[in-house]
Amino acid sequence: MSTTLVGIMYGIGTMLLMFSGMPIAFALGLIAVIFMFFFMPGSALDTVTQNVYEEMASITLLSIPLFILKGAAIGKSRAGADLYSAIHAWMYKIPGGLGIANVFACALFAAMAGSSPATCSAIGSAGIPEMRARGYSPGFAAGIIAAGGTLGILLPPSITMILFAVASEQSLGRLFLAGIGPGVLLVVVFAGYAAWKYKREYDAALTLAQSGGKQSALLKEEHFTLAEKTAMLPRVLPFVILLIGVMVALYGGYATPSETAGLGGLLALVLIGGIYKVWKPAQLKPILSSTLKESTMLMFIIGMSLLYSYVMSYLHISQSAAEWIVALHLSKWVLLAVILVLVVVLGFFLPPVSIILMTAPILLPPIREAGFDLIWFGVVMTVVMELGLIHPPVGLNIFVIKNVAPDIPLKDVIWGVMPFVGLMIASVVLMCIFPGISTALPDYFLGAK
Repeated sequence: MSTTLVGIMYGIGTMLLMFSGMPIAFALGLIAVIFMFFFMPGSALDTVTQNVYEEMASITLLSIPLFILKGAAIGKSRAGADLYSAIHAWMYKIPGGLGIANVFACALFAAMAGSSPATCSAIGSAGIPEMRARGYSPGFAAGIIAAGGTLGILLPPSITMILFAVASEQSLGRLFLAGIGPGVLLVVVFAGYAAWKYKREYDAALTLAQSGGKQSALLKEEHFTLAEKTAMLPRVLPFVILLIGVMVALYGGYATPSETAGLGGLLALVLIGGIYKVWKPAQLKPILSSTLKESTMLMFIIGMSLLYSYVMSYLHISQSAAEWIVALHLSKWVLLAVILVLVVVLGFFLPPVSIILMTAPILLPPIREAGFDLIWFGVVMTVVMELGLIHPPVGLNIFVIKNVAPDIPLKDVIWGVMPFVGLMIASVVLMCIFPGISTALPDYFLGAK
């Protein structure tokens, strides 16, 4: 049987199992085992566990559960709410300051937690009610948090980038640094849109009030004294120091990514114990339980995805697909556009973890052949996968927001995130025109490749 036919059967079988409702890990593992049985030597099935173990025996992957522990410790405490309150108190005089504060809070929390859903939940549970109480429209408030939460897979420590580093055999430190510039870019454009949108809603509310209509809460002025603003800092600064310390340890060469993750997880537990008195077994149980469940789920997906990729490689499916793409002789930018559109489509029904591990064997060779920097491509691909977290029909962050604010209609949430989808697409275009946005920092600190 030809490699092309086997590849088509492999793809169709994968789609059928996924659309059947079977969990992603089981779907990938089952289709891999079926094709091992029919198209590989009989002894291959005896080595399934060995292959999975060897593929996962990476010191870089060890950092994933530890970063999850760090994120769970921060996400299950009041750190997110306190961080949001402090930023709001210091920015309340800026037009749209509340919305901008939520964007900044999402960015900082994402950098500490490394998880998009955790960021949406932690900041959204405090930020959405506050914005709505102050007159922000429901869709606008939901859009800010949903889009801000996507920064969790871009700003380091990003689990998605850890997996891309493993799949592409690139430097994790360089990849982390490459995500900072685009992360700052997205924070700036999100904050700029929040200020512009606030001005429009404020002007509409003012016009309505002047015409004798209902006075919106947007028109009410707030005031925080210096003492009130200063009093909020002691609970926030330790976590900011933790973030800075982890980055210094990683990029200063004082610790490996795994050691940095372990240090971050331990210090996060110490901080929530000291600041929020979370140290009793009953209080620690939700944190450890959440870490165990999420780590097990993620590592199971990773293991089955790696087995899936191994079978693709053994049967020459990935090599043949890559050679076919190269043989099309597309211009490098058309090739990139086609690949990114494919990633967007996959984002409709697959999480970033699966997209990376399933497509890396096929997509990376043509990208390398076209002359693109894989570090730069990894960041661009990550931003595009961020779109999958907020674009309908199945954007994960949209449903996290619905859980946080169930009274906001799904239609309003979707319309609220659409402008941010446009901003992210524009940011990808800017990164293509000015690749230094992502490559400048790693080249400066670690030297040009």
